[in-house]
Amino acid sequence: MKNRNLSKNFKLTDILIGIIFTFLVLSIGVIFTVNFRPLYYFDIDYLNIAESSGYDKELIKINYDVLIEYNSPFYEGELELPDLPSSPYGLQHFEEVKAIFIAFYYIAIVCIIACSLIIFYKKKQKDNSYLLVSSITVVVLPLLVALFAAIDFDKTFVIFHKIFFRNDYWIFDPKLDPVINILPQTFFLHALILIIIVLFLGSISLYTAYKLSKKK
Repeated sequence: MKNRNLSKNFKLTDILIGIIFTFLVLSIGVIFTVNFRPLYYFDIDYLNIAESSGYDKELIKINYDVLIEYNSPFYEGELELPDLPSSPYGLQHFEEVKAIFIAFYYIAIVCIIACSLIIFYKKKQKDNSYLLVSSITVVVLPLLVALFAAIDFDKTFVIFHKIFFRNDYWIFDPKLDPVINILPQTFFLHALILIIIVLFLGSISLYTAYKLSKKK
């Protein structure tokens, strides 16, 4: 009987709402991870980036900070790494990367507004089923990504770039764009793990909100 009642709560509108919440949590996860510099600072030592790249640790941090500041929506101007030369192709790739990051800021703003309206409307309707459905939809994405990454992260990394970029400028030549030497692929794996953690936390938060609303 409980399973039947639960299945009735899984309405199409709830699934659509769940997708909106998924985009919200995903965009928050990406924005947080991109700006969470301690992750990279930790990896400088953990991945021995200074030794493998041949650059001083402080120099690495300075150039990484410039790269992160460049990806901010409030930054105007071109990317100029203080200590590392960049090719025109490398600069174009970073422009494309920044455009993607900026898109996540817009997605977050739109989703915050949409989710706020949904919560207000659903609260008036005394309908909390969307919270349970959203907690499930939010967790589906990280599970799928984690599965593919666990099977073959290198292939997942390549597929990601082929989906989001229409050129091969992301394949850096270390001689022309030495910045790639301070951005090992394992760091991006760690960034992906952090995004997945944020998604899981978002799912848990939605499920907790659902359980609390049921008690009320």
